[in-house]
Amino acid sequence: MTTYLIGEIATKMGVSVDTLRYYDKEGLLPFAKRNAAGRRIFTDDDLGYVEVIDCLKKSAIPIKEIGQFIDWCMVGDETLPDRYDFMVEHERQLEAKIKALETNLAFLRWKKWYYHQAREAGTEAIHFIPGTTQVDPKRHEEYELTLK
Repeated sequence: MTTYLIGEIATKMGVSVDTLRYYDKEGLLPFAKRNAAGRRIFTDDDLGYVEVIDCLKKSAIPIKEIGQFIDWCMVGDETLPDRYDFMVEHERQLEAKIKALETNLAFLRWKKWYYHQAREAGTEAIHFIPGTTQVDPKRHEEYELTLK
């Protein structure tokens, strides 16, 4: 069985050694063993766990919840329902975050177009209902047409 030191795992997984040490300190690497010199060693089997931890962390799942998930993994098949429910719930949360980000991105793109047009005209007033500082809805319709 091939074993890897923490630096090799960090390189393979595209994370820092400090990140892996932090995960270990937080109890997320109970599968990691230590060699005679006291250095953490990992196996090919451990790579899958590190990949899951990294994905969950990047999905903004709190360390404590990731730790619970890893604990369930260490217990085995009797926790499959818990692990499935965990993934379903976090998938729902992540989809909601993505939807919110997509809404924000769409607004930022509208404003980028808005300011580009204003910059080209030399004035923001081109977007306003005459005599106000309210954006004319027709300008937003014009923007929407540029998207098609």
